[in-house]
Amino acid sequence: MIYYFDSKNPKAPAQMGRLLTDMVIQKILPHQEIVILCIGSDRSTGDSLGPIIGHQFRNFISPGIYLLGDLNQPVHAANLNYCIKSMQKTFDNPFIIAIDASLGKEDHIGMMTLGSGPLKPGLGVKKKLPEVGDLHITGIVNSSHDMESSTLQTTRLSIIFQIADAIVLALRTFNDDYYIQQEPELSYLLSQTS
Repeated sequence: MIYYFDSKNPKAPAQMGRLLTDMVIQKILPHQEIVILCIGSDRSTGDSLGPIIGHQFRNFISPGIYLLGDLNQPVHAANLNYCIKSMQKTFDNPFIIAIDASLGKEDHIGMMTLGSGPLKPGLGVKKKLPEVGDLHITGIVNSSHDMESSTLQTTRLSIIFQIADAIVLALRTFNDDYYIQQEPELSYLLSQTS
């Protein structure tokens, strides 16, 4: 199931963040590390959503949550396969939340989606890339009426930042909620070692 949130609605980030927490708790295995994978390129306005989110969220991450993809080191079509292989070597079966820009219906521009299962990056511009993620978040940045990569080049930067700001707030809500719910377990483990 895919849930839609309007990035212009001030209540949407908190609602999305709480739902993300619930979905992660239902699916995550004990001791599984969380990787937030922000996909996109800093060289295309419409595809820059992921790196901008990674850049804005980098300083808010709690222990046990990791972030890949930002403006300095974007994860994009050319290095996504390598990044997935590196994650598999670095982490033992990580729980991946994949984030990317997407194209959609004209009246869905500015919407954020949250769904179960893998993200299918590049679908809107007819690129064949590996599916990735246990959960996925997308921001609908432009219309898919012609399904061309030029659509991403003509996307307004203001819509990218509007969606990015809302998703970062949702991730911060998730980050805080998830960490608070893990604290009793962490404090129990610390008391056992002292």
